[in-house]
Amino acid sequence: MAKGSCECFVILVVSALTTVGLFAQGTGRLTGNPTPGTPQPDPPNLADRITLTGCVRWAAPDGRGSVPTQELNTLSTSTFVLTNATRLTRVPPGTGTSDTAKKSASQTYRLSALNSALAPFAGARVEISGEIDDRPSSDGAAPPMLKVGFVQRLGKTPCS
Repeated sequence: MAKGSCECFVILVVSALTTVGLFAQGTGRLTGNPTPGTPQPDPPNLADRITLTGCVRWAAPDGRGSVPTQELNTLSTSTFVLTNATRLTRVPPGTGTSDTAKKSASQTYRLSALNSALAPFAGARVEISGEIDDRPSSDGAAPPMLKVGFVQRLGKTPCS
């Protein structure tokens, strides 16, 4: 009987300590800026988010390009484009419901992302998702801007 009581007591103590440990972790919500001095981006607007497949290309007129090492971690809106874009409709509910997203049916998109995030995909067929930026381009004739949130290569076959 004493041995059974001892085992129950140990289980009770372990359970209590585990419960206290879980409560000490809090709700899991972090507050504050993880990188002080650096402005944080606005949270994503799912209504403006779309998913496309296409080919990542250099935006240079000759279709070639490179990124200097010192500019790899620079946000660029003019280095890469997505060509032969086809919209995918398999997205979570509520995405792509804004007027801007609904009207976006271009076959070419300017891509806004860190150069280091897109350089490995130059010349590759990809699935890419992000938010449509409805601000008109400076020349008014440029393709719409996609603020890249996610990109993945589709197969090993390069774009032709």
